[in-house]
Amino acid sequence: SQGQVTVIQTPTEKHVQNGQTVTLTCKTSSSIGRQSDGDCKSCVSWYLQKLGETPKLLVYYIKSLQSETPSRFSGNGVDYGTDFSLTISGVQTEDTGDYFCQSYHWINNTPVLTQ
Repeated sequence: SQGQVTVIQTPTEKHVQNGQTVTLTCKTSSSIGRQSDGDCKSCVSWYLQKLGETPKLLVYYIKSLQSETPSRFSGNGVDYGTDFSLTISGVQTEDTGDYFCQSYHWINNTPVLTQ
């Protein structure tokens, strides 16, 4: 429908051992941002939500780490693209939780923020 963006995040569930590396991917049906805007600080962000807690921002602007985010996390993707990923190199027990990406788009000259 008009103004709609579909986001496919994989895997839906992943069981890993401490120390392993895991990559989560996020694919959007429409390219992020709008080139005429220049920088798109909120175009793709990654969050971690632990049980009973509010979501915590890990990565913004595709690959910039939030100040409290450990360096084992890394984001990847290109400006105005559709394919993005979050890699955890050396998973720790405290990384357990639900991860989700959030993307920002312009559809028919209307801003759309996925959730």
